[in-house]
Amino acid sequence: MALKNNSSSRRRFLQSLGGSAMLLASGPLLALSSDDAEERILSYDKKISSNDAIRIGVIGMGIMGYQNIGSALKVPGVEMVAACDLYKGRLERAQELYGRDLFVTQDYREILNRKDIDAVIIATSDNWHARITIDALQAGKAVYCEKPMVHRISEGLPVIAAQKASGKIMQVGSQGVSSIVYAKAAELYRAGEIGKLNMIEASFDRQSALGAWQYTMPLDASPETVSWDRYIAGAAKIPYDAKKFFWWRNYRDYGTGVAGDLFVHLLSAIHVITGSKGPDKIFSSGQLSHWKDGRDVPDVMTAIMEYPQAVEHPPFQLSLRVNFISGGGDTSSIRMIGEEGVMDLRGNSLLIKHSLMAKAPGIGGWDALNTYTKSMQDALMNEYNKKYSAEDRQAPVKADVQYKAPAGYNAHLDHFTNFFEAIRTGKPVVEDAVFGFRAAAPCLSCNDSYFQKKIINWDPVAMKIRKAIH
Repeated sequence: MALKNNSSSRRRFLQSLGGSAMLLASGPLLALSSDDAEERILSYDKKISSNDAIRIGVIGMGIMGYQNIGSALKVPGVEMVAACDLYKGRLERAQELYGRDLFVTQDYREILNRKDIDAVIIATSDNWHARITIDALQAGKAVYCEKPMVHRISEGLPVIAAQKASGKIMQVGSQGVSSIVYAKAAELYRAGEIGKLNMIEASFDRQSALGAWQYTMPLDASPETVSWDRYIAGAAKIPYDAKKFFWWRNYRDYGTGVAGDLFVHLLSAIHVITGSKGPDKIFSSGQLSHWKDGRDVPDVMTAIMEYPQAVEHPPFQLSLRVNFISGGGDTSSIRMIGEEGVMDLRGNSLLIKHSLMAKAPGIGGWDALNTYTKSMQDALMNEYNKKYSAEDRQAPVKADVQYKAPAGYNAHLDHFTNFFEAIRTGKPVVEDAVFGFRAAAPCLSCNDSYFQKKIINWDPVAMKIRKAIH
């Protein structure tokens, strides 16, 4: 990736993020018609080279499996040679799209045993992430694993240990982490653009059956077309249930609910922007408000996380929200609030608004001044006028600015480019197993807090649950 300017300082910034292909913002300035914010289009000049061929297998050919392979194959030199899924129809579809010679199987171990496969994409139900990841690393494969990295907090440290022991590249799939918009947000945050951070508000709202995970099921779904016993291996043995296979996000035995699906995206973004290792206190609340279809997870959830003082950031409060029946429609945002401004991230844009306080505290108006005697008011006003000049009473003005990614920008492609570049060069990825676990564990703790009705205490450095101190 070529940098337009400030090469050395930007390189140091990228290194501080752990080595990622992300870019500085600059470029043409345009006036916004809606307000006075200056608009800046982020510079983007990404160089993708093929170099050595990388042969991949995809384990889990559901929605994200197909989305992932679609992005991965846009990177030159990447070849798909194998696919695994537990529903036969998805394997047939893979051969329709990628050729009848594509190797397909319902047993992921057959992919791991192939010597001609360099890397695997794991896009299964959450309950299989850790098991397949560890098996793949031990088989000498590089791993791209969908978020959340693990289904249970207890699986996190073993996955990290397996990655370190293997020496293989591992990338977790919260693709926004590789976004040039988040890179710019990190740069602005660290430069003090909004002053001292004290609060972050982040949300994902949806209003549709598909958005609430009621995905279309095939007409031939049955024990004959679905490898059910393999799917539930390690969980309670129950009869075949199409919903629990095709709508797995709705069930705790196989998925991680709104926290594992969407809170993780939000935390991943917040952590890459702030450099944080995570919160130390987590509390969540929720309800099953509308989608009463047999699911055992809430469709409305809120959480509060307390981030302690750290080298990377001051203490701040984080509030999270997911609403699957929002009258506001499908929206998502991350709003970082500091003492001098607000940074608002929505999709591929970033808006900074400033509000700075005057040196003088103010007097009169909505104040206790007029409750005092006239003589006291006069004395106080006289003292105030002597202490503060006209300039002291004026709040400093700082221009609002909006940054946008260029049209057609795709962070998902950047995330895969980062992954394959790391395989070819040995450079670190932006979202390794440690980062992935530090984003996942607090979100999984939201589920524990909700179901156990208690505050979860987390050690973000050691990555362990802490016992409450009474």
